[in-house]
Amino acid sequence: MTQGPTAAMIELPMPSDTTPAPNHPDALRRPGRAITGMSAILLPFTTDGDIDWDGLAAHIARTAEAGLWPAVNMDTGYVQLLDEATQDRVLDVAAEHGGGRFVAGAFVADEPGDPLDLAAYRRRAEAIAGRGGTPVIFPSYGLSALDGTGWVGAHAALAESCEQLIAFELGEMFVPYGRIYDLDTYAGLMEVPACIGAKHSSLERQPEWDRLARRDQVRPDFLVLTGNDLAIDMVMYGSDYLLGLSTFAPDLFARRDEAWRAGDAAFHEMNDVLQHLGQLTFRPPVPGYRHDAAMFLQLRGWIASDTIPGGAVARPESDREILRDIVARVESLLP
Repeated sequence: MTQGPTAAMIELPMPSDTTPAPNHPDALRRPGRAITGMSAILLPFTTDGDIDWDGLAAHIARTAEAGLWPAVNMDTGYVQLLDEATQDRVLDVAAEHGGGRFVAGAFVADEPGDPLDLAAYRRRAEAIAGRGGTPVIFPSYGLSALDGTGWVGAHAALAESCEQLIAFELGEMFVPYGRIYDLDTYAGLMEVPACIGAKHSSLERQPEWDRLARRDQVRPDFLVLTGNDLAIDMVMYGSDYLLGLSTFAPDLFARRDEAWRAGDAAFHEMNDVLQHLGQLTFRPPVPGYRHDAAMFLQLRGWIASDTIPGGAVARPESDREILRDIVARVESLLP
């Protein structure tokens, strides 16, 4: 009978050099780095379908107090459904309750085939900057139809109207007029001094790793703001973030970020719970995450209703019990 190998016969591999190759993502890891966190604020609604202005103000203040930058009039804030007067009122609430710093989507509504309306973008950017915020240049059909040179040029033109702005790559899984540009075009943004960063929402790691590597080569102070709610550990590689997921638990996100800066291994446990939440809530159809956010914040006692506006993607009632369990896990990790 043939015998298997004995322990003496097994050749154990010799330890190898564990230094990652320069082109390996692990070469980008930045332990001990302070993380800049921006949280896309959910716009809450009352059971009557009106905007819950008190709930919005409280959540903006809560987010700022946790140490994150509130981000209003983003996709999480249903900006596509708001007229300019309502967007301006949201800006006023952010200016009052955002702790002196906030970012906001500069959104222009248009239709397929429409040309870029630079004047409308300039008007929205100025409305944000005039209240002390930083504009995030939200995609539109007209803006996303531009080639790479035109897209960068549009941001350079808008930079003449405000001291700082943030660009925004958004995948089509979020909105039909979203677009992810090539790496060279993204790098072109770094040549616009007033463009301090760009949110990248492809929900893919590799394009973001590529952007981080190019950023480190070209302009180290440029913020690569991950919008990858399915891979929130991108902060370990040098990304900062502007996430919809963080509106569920800005307090735990801030605690997680501090753990990374302090070299505390608790970062990983907190990140695991938050990523579990992200995998559930950002499943297709992705826009349904906003209803999950409303349910989650209601379960936490932070808003009175999980009502969402007409036409928004709803999640099944079965999500609520799963979210209830995650709420308990989140709150067990907080002081």
